[in-house]
Amino acid sequence: MSRVQFYRWSVVLVSSLVSGLVLPGGAEERSPLTPLKKVGTEQRLEVPLLKGDLGGSKPTDQATMSHLRPRPATTVKEWVAQIEAATVQITGVTLNRTDTGLEIVLQTAEGKPLQVDATKFRTEGTSLIADIPNAVLALPTGQEFVADNPVADVTTIRIAQQDANTIRVSVTGNNALPKSEVTLKAGGLAYSLNPDADEPDEEIVATGERRETYRVPNASTATRTDTPLRDIPQSIQVVPEAVLRDQNVVHLEEVLRNVPSGNQISPSTQSDSITSLRGFPIFPLGGNFLRNGLRERLGAVPVIFTNIDRIEFLQGPASVLFGPGNPGGTINLITKQPLREPFYSLDATIGSFDFYQVAADLSGPLNDSRNVLYRLNASYLDRNSFIDIFEENQFFVAPVLSWAIGDSTKLTIEGDYTDSQTSYVPGLPAVGTVLPNPNGRIPRNRYLGEPDTALNTTIARIGYSLEHQFSNDWSLKNAFRFSSLRLDEVSINPDSLEPNNRTLNRFSRFTDIENDAYELALDLTGNFSTGSIEHQLILGANLGRTYFDIRDSFGSVAPIDLFNPVYGQPFETPPLTRINTFIRKDLGIYVQDQVTLLENLKLLLGVRFDIFDQTDRFFRASTGITESNNQSGSAFSPRVGIVYQPIRPISLYASYTSSFVPVIGVAFDGSEFQPERGTQYEVGIKADVNDRLSTTLAFYNLTRSNALTSDPDNQGFSIQTGEQRSRGVELNVAGEILPGWNITAGYAYTNARITRDNDLPVGNRLDNVPENSFNLWTTYQIQQGTLRGLGFGLGLFYVGERQANLDNTFSLPSYLRTDATIFYQRDRLRASLNFQNLFNVDYFQSSYGELEVFPGEPFTVQGKISWEF
Repeated sequence: MSRVQFYRWSVVLVSSLVSGLVLPGGAEERSPLTPLKKVGTEQRLEVPLLKGDLGGSKPTDQATMSHLRPRPATTVKEWVAQIEAATVQITGVTLNRTDTGLEIVLQTAEGKPLQVDATKFRTEGTSLIADIPNAVLALPTGQEFVADNPVADVTTIRIAQQDANTIRVSVTGNNALPKSEVTLKAGGLAYSLNPDADEPDEEIVATGERRETYRVPNASTATRTDTPLRDIPQSIQVVPEAVLRDQNVVHLEEVLRNVPSGNQISPSTQSDSITSLRGFPIFPLGGNFLRNGLRERLGAVPVIFTNIDRIEFLQGPASVLFGPGNPGGTINLITKQPLREPFYSLDATIGSFDFYQVAADLSGPLNDSRNVLYRLNASYLDRNSFIDIFEENQFFVAPVLSWAIGDSTKLTIEGDYTDSQTSYVPGLPAVGTVLPNPNGRIPRNRYLGEPDTALNTTIARIGYSLEHQFSNDWSLKNAFRFSSLRLDEVSINPDSLEPNNRTLNRFSRFTDIENDAYELALDLTGNFSTGSIEHQLILGANLGRTYFDIRDSFGSVAPIDLFNPVYGQPFETPPLTRINTFIRKDLGIYVQDQVTLLENLKLLLGVRFDIFDQTDRFFRASTGITESNNQSGSAFSPRVGIVYQPIRPISLYASYTSSFVPVIGVAFDGSEFQPERGTQYEVGIKADVNDRLSTTLAFYNLTRSNALTSDPDNQGFSIQTGEQRSRGVELNVAGEILPGWNITAGYAYTNARITRDNDLPVGNRLDNVPENSFNLWTTYQIQQGTLRGLGFGLGLFYVGERQANLDNTFSLPSYLRTDATIFYQRDRLRASLNFQNLFNVDYFQSSYGELEVFPGEPFTVQGKISWEF
């Protein structure tokens, strides 16, 4: 029995059973739903007129109507025949390029019409999806039709059997919903799948309500093009806005819990965004943070989620596309862009420890032709903490303006501004937290600084993106951003612990930072063929400059008793101790080719050449001498990967990637650091389950040479310890199990160790890296009935034991944290309660060494109300 026959008889048998149970012999057959026709901004059902029934004419009487109805089945045999007749075979699929986009033609057996239910049409992520009932695929080439990159802004068209009598048409766009006009022709009717397209009167526009899921099929960070995850020979995870919303994310550490090998190192009470991926630390100034594909280039930058649409985590080196960067991975923050339809949203959040936040998200057109759009995100945050003395105030605003200059050119101007005042919170000594102290245990809320300490931070960014489409196959993109950071820090830091294990010696630090940077990028992207081999080629260049000036003054301050602290100890601004000014200019030229050898065999080839020049000036007040070093160099970064898909849902891949970074700064003795190098070998399996769930299993070997670690003898300086290696396994699953039931889960085994070093024992584990970690977050929202819109969520986050320093003299214990949420969404109102650390587990997040261990947040509750209007 063929697959088509199986589907057909499955429908027949199930329908026969249902008819025998619930349908009387004389039941009338309902007409199928007619498609939705777009009328302005509203949608209505178009009721077909019967022959002779014109507007304003006399209604046809019942007797006249009766002969127009199909005769009802009175026997099982007749019912089976009617079901078979109602199921339409699709025998062919044709793609035609049009002046405005693409046409998909479904050919049916004997020209039978298809029954199209417009409520099954929707958008999901970057895909247009149409479910067509009472249809089976009977294609001569198999039971699935797939076309990759038919036009520039469409990466994949897939037509497959969704269930026994339903086919699904999926059109996936390039990093967004397709801009090209995508028309589906079936049974003599034409359906425009673009939600905002203006269609001729004779065409029917079918749109549907978007149901957000945790599955994101495409990403741009790994290739600089919008590419299906299954076609990327490297592990990449996307955390979409739906996860950020359901978890009510405020800090980066809350996002990293969803990334198997991700770990937050700097605490949320400090402005640094120091994290680790695959065992190695990454931070903004190191080239590992991107914003819309451009390097961040700023240090001490907090991540604010008010205008973040999604976050893409690329695991492993990525210098071939983005230039200098540490080997652990890359974090790309994708911001919210203007919408064609008016959208207004207000949020208000209140929570434990006097947490208050309000936010606004406004978007829409600025003119009648809707070619000039805007978006404005703004927020204000005021919070305390479980720490005894802590306060944070933060204002953020991010305007975006886009202008469609004709049909082929688009200009987007985007900026943001942050003004933040935060208390400085040092960590707690290991003795009394993770190690025993004869005086007792130090409370996790203990504050060991002084009330007058603060971090005052101002950040401003402004930039543009200009895109031009030469044709359906060739496009050019130019992007630029200028960024500026000003930071004023007054902090009290631990210096040493007295033998009585209760008196902590401290020092004061006064710091001023000026950090300015710009980044310019130019990409030419083209699709072409050489015989039967298809290519997606990128030729690109990056030009950037970073200026970083830090002025430090160190002074003394009275010790503090760990178990009976007395605050208000005087400390004055000491004289200037040192000035470090760093300037780096770099230029990179790269080429990448995504090669489709066969429909199921793909290559990814890339190479980049960088040149850089950096100047480092270091002034010590103790000597009155300024040391100046100028360093120039170059780097070559290759990349190669292969993807083989034995069947459509499965991808087997292997890749080699590399990285480099001209190391910032000098050692305590003034010597320049050598550039770091990173190399990674990775193999893995990716799978898509029914277009609902995506999973990746990756095995990798990542080596970092000339790595930097903290100098244990000279506080504030670093040393290069030689070589470190991380080997591991990662598993990630994300998507929708059933309608309304979403999940994101993962597991990571990370064996990160020192492999060559002059001072530290070879074989020691890298600090703050768990060997085993696990994450699970799942939500379910009721889809029907009186409780429709009510949802629940549960999160489990396990982090294994971690070494707290490179000497491996003590460790941070493992922990299992439980989070939960309950929410209700109906129409334009959403209310939620989020519970973090539900069972109030006492755990430690990270360590800076024996004097600074950072406790995790205790049980907290946050309530949020969102209103769209």
